[in-house]
Amino acid sequence: MHLPVLPLLLTAGAATAMPAVTRAQDKTVVSNIQVGPRPFYLVDDMSESPLKQKLASCSEKPIQKAPAFSISHRGGPLQFPEHSRQGMLAGARMGAGIIECDVAFTKDRELVCRHSQCDLHTTTNILMIPELAAKCSKPFTPATASQPASAQCCTSDITLAEFKSLCAKMDSSNAAATTPEEYQYGGPAWRTALYDTCAEPMEHNEYIELIDSLGLQLSPELKTPAVAMPFQGSYTQEMYAQQLIDDYKRHGIDPARVWPQSFLQADILYWIDNEPSFGRQAIYLDERVDTEDGYQTAVDSLPELAKRGVKIMAPPIFALLNATADGEIVPSEYAVAAKEAGLDLVTWSLERSGPLEQAAKKSEYYVQSVASAISTDGDLYRIVDALARKVGVRGIFSDWPATVTYYANCMGLN
Repeated sequence: MHLPVLPLLLTAGAATAMPAVTRAQDKTVVSNIQVGPRPFYLVDDMSESPLKQKLASCSEKPIQKAPAFSISHRGGPLQFPEHSRQGMLAGARMGAGIIECDVAFTKDRELVCRHSQCDLHTTTNILMIPELAAKCSKPFTPATASQPASAQCCTSDITLAEFKSLCAKMDSSNAAATTPEEYQYGGPAWRTALYDTCAEPMEHNEYIELIDSLGLQLSPELKTPAVAMPFQGSYTQEMYAQQLIDDYKRHGIDPARVWPQSFLQADILYWIDNEPSFGRQAIYLDERVDTEDGYQTAVDSLPELAKRGVKIMAPPIFALLNATADGEIVPSEYAVAAKEAGLDLVTWSLERSGPLEQAAKKSEYYVQSVASAISTDGDLYRIVDALARKVGVRGIFSDWPATVTYYANCMGLN
């Protein structure tokens, strides 16, 4: 049964109503890992197989965190507002060994956790605060008979203090909205808004302090700017990349605990050349695979990238897997080429496709290459197993880390 959506009005001042998680709990190293019922639901939904038997045999096994294999993607956005303190704490409680913060910059050049520089209109309540809504790059425009509702609000439109005054909400919008209030909600039914009660957005430095206090590893992603660089005429891409690393150095974080990411090859090479202790764990997020020509270009480039010092490639899940005519899930050309080049692999993002039966029928982005081999939610563990055992990925980003944590514990990957 789908949990009911509670459309609580996210208004200015609501941020003072703190959730049940207290700051004292923030300072506790997470050891009581709880995966909840979802992994067991997925195992029960699997077709009979040795994999199902193995996963079922672990149902009463004590669960520990998975130090590197289970990576919290944006916190726990299957149910919690992404990049919020509450979502990050949920990811930690589900056993993720690495918690992600996508990094964008504000008008006063401070770093914050936000999946896109210009997504505040769908991930926060900014449109509900008139004085901040007025600063958005594109104001709210109500839907008409011929045009959907729209807006564009960027972190670079507002200061850090203004960003921190916002409520984080589930990433959604209502294309048919005629008012900002109506625009707040419109996500898919399988993402609950049950915990959408003014979650707390995170500054990058706050994220570092929180994840460090929880005893976990950190993975900041330098988001590709949505505004022209140099920003304000002087803030360059290199300054942005360096600022991210400087935050960890200022907090005294061991580089071995930090996994910086970027979709831009230039960022990865900048870290390798200028901050080698951090650059050796830099994750090159590879979206070149989104087109047929780009996929082949990516495959052909892997040996040269390895020679240049890149250690970890991270394409989306579909780029690492293929389906055979008899329904087996096998490694892709990219996966084979990466291993031959001596590169490690990480992939993204599990639990982002929704119910797999629907995702397979639509050949949804993350499962497009294996759509013919999957039909039920239980097949999610066939995907995880293929990535782990056949491809040999070192980590999986997931919107609900408990799924990966359970697998890692059962298979001894933690």
